Amino acid sequence: MGDSTQVPGKADDATSHPYRPGYELVAEQLLNYIAQENLRPGDRLPTEQGLAQILGASRNVTREAVKVLAAIGRLNVRRGAGIFVAASVGGLLDDELSHFRPTSMEDVRMLLDYRKVIESETARRAASHATPIEVRAIRESAESSLTAATMNDVDTFAKADAAFHDAVGAASHNVFLRSSVAGVRRLASQSDVLLFHGDVPGSLEVAAGQHVAIAEAVAAGAADLAERLMVEHIATTQSQFEKKIRDRLFSPGAHAAPEGPPGS
Repeated sequence: MGDSTQVPGKADDATSHPYRPGYELVAEQLLNYIAQENLRPGDRLPTEQGLAQILGASRNVTREAVKVLAAIGRLNVRRGAGIFVAASVGGLLDDELSHFRPTSMEDVRMLLDYRKVIESETARRAASHATPIEVRAIRESAESSLTAATMNDVDTFAKADAAFHDAVGAASHNVFLRSSVAGVRRLASQSDVLLFHGDVPGSLEVAAGQHVAIAEAVAAGAADLAERLMVEHIATTQSQFEKKIRDRLFSPGAHAAPEGPPGS
């Protein structure tokens, strides 16, 4: 790994891009650099100044990019020690996931396709194996998401959404499926933070209504229906997400760089 390496797609293009803030594009290029150099969790990166030279960006923009990637768990910044690739954030077995690109349409599509495979089976098993307590947890989280959606309360919806998918995972009675669902959703959240800055990729009410329908299918023990509804739910998410990304990347009106890490 040498500081003279130049990443394809120079960051001076990024900083002058009319629709996306420079720090966001430099963060994307930094992830590409990590993949290009085949860096693994725990590997040390160049200094901020070194990264700025490699990426062809200013040090201030590079610093913002590092802060954002640290906030979503992709980098680990240790005061006095340096910048490191963070431990795997997916909770899954394959270290290649450390190279997931949250702003890449291709990577996001693969992620959502994987969600369809994993979560449809999780919903099917939940409909077959859920206990009454687990059914109640699924229903309550679905109803909570609907209440939050009608009030357009994004933060509360996000918590209810996470609780719903985790409750379905728990009801599958398979710890590996539950862990996979949690891991893949953590990866998806990186795209939410890096691209949407607290906004949401689609209609909360549509998603919440689908939660409720899945919950009722699980409660009825309708495994085929629960599986189909979960596939439709994630397909809807994918359609909304892709539209949001197209709007985000190709419509005028760039977001300003944040003052600090998201959620701060």
